[in-house]
Amino acid sequence: MMALQRVALFVLFAVAICTTIDARVIVEDPIDEVIDDVTSIDTKQFSTLINYRQRFEHSNNIKALKWMFQQYNDPPEIYCKMCHILLPIARLLIYANQTDRFENITLQLCKEFSLVLDVCSGAVHEYKDVVFQVISLTEYTDKALCAITLNCEKQTDYPSLNWTVPIPDGKPTPQPPKPPSPSSPKLNMLQLADVHVDFEYKPGSEANCLEPLCCRKGLPLPGRPAAGFWGTSLHCDIPIWTAQAIIEYAARTEEIDFIYYTGDTPPHNVWNQSRADQLHAIYTINGLVARTFPNRTVYAAVGNHEAAPCNLFPTPIIKTDNISWLYEALADSWINTFGLPNDTRETILRGGFYTTVVRPGLRIISLNTNYYHHDNYWLFINSTDPLNQVEWLIQWLQYAEKNSEKVHIIAHHPPRECFAAFGWNFDRIVNRFENTISGQFYGHTHTDEFNMYYDENDHQRPISIAYIAPSLTTESFLNPGYRMYTLDGDYPQSSYWVLDHRTVIMNLTATNVYNRTILQNEYTVRDAYQMENLFPADWDNLIKRLESDIDGPLMGTVYKYYMKSNADASQCTHACRRSLLCSFKTSREDQPHACDSIPPLVA
Repeated sequence: MMALQRVALFVLFAVAICTTIDARVIVEDPIDEVIDDVTSIDTKQFSTLINYRQRFEHSNNIKALKWMFQQYNDPPEIYCKMCHILLPIARLLIYANQTDRFENITLQLCKEFSLVLDVCSGAVHEYKDVVFQVISLTEYTDKALCAITLNCEKQTDYPSLNWTVPIPDGKPTPQPPKPPSPSSPKLNMLQLADVHVDFEYKPGSEANCLEPLCCRKGLPLPGRPAAGFWGTSLHCDIPIWTAQAIIEYAARTEEIDFIYYTGDTPPHNVWNQSRADQLHAIYTINGLVARTFPNRTVYAAVGNHEAAPCNLFPTPIIKTDNISWLYEALADSWINTFGLPNDTRETILRGGFYTTVVRPGLRIISLNTNYYHHDNYWLFINSTDPLNQVEWLIQWLQYAEKNSEKVHIIAHHPPRECFAAFGWNFDRIVNRFENTISGQFYGHTHTDEFNMYYDENDHQRPISIAYIAPSLTTESFLNPGYRMYTLDGDYPQSSYWVLDHRTVIMNLTATNVYNRTILQNEYTVRDAYQMENLFPADWDNLIKRLESDIDGPLMGTVYKYYMKSNADASQCTHACRRSLLCSFKTSREDQPHACDSIPPLVA
């Protein structure tokens, strides 16, 4: 379960728990004050609140909640059941205007339940206002809000989440890509993903701590791991000097025509971040990349960690908050530092997305998929195509089709990670413009992945591939890495399809042992997977080979590279392999039959 979901439920949890904890723990009980102040609440709500208090005092739910948080356990069914109990109480507090004392209560609760105090109180401070505002403004019932927030039920069960955009008719006859002449010109593209530099990284500090992000403070106890100088493959981000070393290595050793950077620059200390922190990370890393590649344009996408608080991208209908501070900074940095043309400024300022021409005949469209991800809680007020970004995408794909341009789409979140409605609409778009879209490039997962797209009518016909690049950060249990792509181009009528890709990783263990950076070519995909080309049909053929021998050595190799060589095939069971293969075949949320062809475990 994502961190924001834990925060949201803890907000509700704290609201309810303060009705039952002994007065010796919390001196002032705001629920008591609400009950004492009958002018702040009507008779029906007064009775409801008393009933909820009695329900908690005479049930085992409070014990289950306490145990859950003490054990850091997060079974989804427990979260969903508790949400159904707690959310009505939160609504009563909002109605009674009693939320202002909530933070002091939470501090006491963090201590009472032995949670990491800084993380617990910081997270609630960061997110409580948004959670309360969403609860007060959403039109969803308590049951529906719990269901969609915590993935208790399918999103498609809720009509308000099932929006569609019109897609133009007139799809040209599909023209599957063909291999170019061996002598045709090629382009080399570097993709950087999920840098997540931790400016507070401290070599020798505790590397396996109780907080979500480690390698920042304290000394390890005897027998426990310490943070390596160059990084640590635990719940740690990378130090700035490691990021700099990897980026400089790429500049020295690679032939690079242009760069895609798919977002997430700040570290993972989401419970204690400010706008100033995010801007410092953005300016520092963007400046480092620009200085290291002074004559190369960087085409960037905005990640969920660029926002403060993390994940929260308010839409224009939210009047109490806006994110213009981030878009103004990104527009200046992407244009003045990365080299985007000035005509991209308007849409960057509007919503962190843009389009421009990379080469004659190749257009890039950078989407802000944070507006479609279920951790963006503002969407629970209204999730229907925020900023009309999907309509804007269709308009530019129509333009590209009319003008015989090929399009690369970049974004941070793969569509598979977004709300089902966005994924469904995006699938329809990829189907309609399959002759125009020649590449999709994403990040966010930190692992080395891909997603298949199939024809919406003929589900056996592959039409597109989404590449999900490995991260620079080590978080979690990974080696740092980057990805190089060989593209068809640039010449008239080039397809601009990916012809091959190669992943480079830092061997973190050896680097720390010898105290010198050791980077290596991890694998080249066509050689490693015996692929003739990297067109949709070739990836579909790989899927079929993996399905036919799911427990065989090739699937073990896939898992090894998925984990950036920080794990081997022995660590992935049949169930693990089946899940991984299913994720490769899944292009959107709620595809119930996408993985039917994968063989189950035979008892």
